[in-house]
Amino acid sequence: MDVNGITSAVSSYKNNYENKAETKVAEKSEAKQHSLDETGVVYEPSKATEEAVTKTRKYTPNTELIEKLKADADARTQQLRDIVEKLILGQGNSLGQTDDIWSFLRTGNFTVDAATKAQALEDISEDGYWGVKQTSDRIIDFAKALTGGDPSKAEAMRKAFKEGFELATKTWGDKLPEISQKTYEAVMSKFDEWAAEANAEEA
Repeated sequence: MDVNGITSAVSSYKNNYENKAETKVAEKSEAKQHSLDETGVVYEPSKATEEAVTKTRKYTPNTELIEKLKADADARTQQLRDIVEKLILGQGNSLGQTDDIWSFLRTGNFTVDAATKAQALEDISEDGYWGVKQTSDRIIDFAKALTGGDPSKAEAMRKAFKEGFELATKTWGDKLPEISQKTYEAVMSKFDEWAAEANAEEA
């Protein structure tokens, strides 16, 4: 066999070997893909990846909701003050003769017309604007709007609420009415639920 024949044989053998090797690689690749298809393997991020995503999550204050809640509260509070001032004047008193609106209400020494009484009862009813449910919901909504819903800030918001409640009690001049106590309990419970979200994220 001449040199050209040897070279041709070697080349043929080499090509044949490489073709077989490529075929085996392709078959292994297909078998692996087939196995993945049958077992339905799905990529899931590791716990470390999830924790990294959680840590980089940004909580942004909801300024639009904050302004809406503040405007609504201001309007409702002014409406209440107007009613009380009307009551004070209707009892033959002047605002100057009373210590303040809250002390006037606290005494209970006043009468109201049927329409005002009906409106007040509706407002403090279970589903009323000043009722336990709506009031506690607004307080939590405001706290979440301020913090962007960050559950790690729940305890700081709880502390601020407690300080506000104590100030309201001082302004009232005595223990706040039963509806206020029930609202306080409802808010505390909702703060517990919100704070639990932070514990769940850390788990």
